[in-house]
Amino acid sequence: MNISYIWSKILKKIRMSAINNSKIDKTSKVESGSSLVNVIMEKHSFCGYNCEIFHTQIGSFCSIANGVIIGGGAHPIEWVSTSPVFYSGRDSIKAKYSTFEREKIKTTYIGHDVWIGQNVLIKQGVKIGNGSIVGMGSVVTKDIAPYSIYAGNPAKLIRKRFNDAIIIDLEKSHWWELSDLILVNCAKYIKTPREFINCIKENNYEK
Repeated sequence: MNISYIWSKILKKIRMSAINNSKIDKTSKVESGSSLVNVIMEKHSFCGYNCEIFHTQIGSFCSIANGVIIGGGAHPIEWVSTSPVFYSGRDSIKAKYSTFEREKIKTTYIGHDVWIGQNVLIKQGVKIGNGSIVGMGSVVTKDIAPYSIYAGNPAKLIRKRFNDAIIIDLEKSHWWELSDLILVNCAKYIKTPREFINCIKENNYEK
């Protein structure tokens, strides 16, 4: 194997991640080069390299690719100026002509089993439903319904992943909250949604 390739992989890994005021489940992972502030990430989820995630709640079983940016602050567009010299807080510039408070940062919600593609941008305050997919390079400015596939700039609905009956049953099942033992038992049906749902129902695991 090429030595330079190996060294580049090592350097990529040793950069570490910057995590502040956040709660990451022990089964989840944040790759190096990523920065998380005020984030909750539930079980079996991950974010890739070079992500920036702020003021966000992330569910279980989520897959967040490299270079994704979620949440963050916003400049006051209703004021005369959007410059940070007119509002409070630490910024890239030092001058302060006034220190008015900006609108409070809104929490962004990422549901369970969500897949977010590489280099996606997600506006603060957006809610992304369970089981949804956001295509690479998309810019998300509005809420996304459960089990929907969105892509583009701005992101638009491409199609639903399943028919309405299956989506309703998957939402009702809350399968992401089941124990590892139960998931192992029903995992053999993961490629066939209806059989997976039936496995949960037949074993009285539905919430």
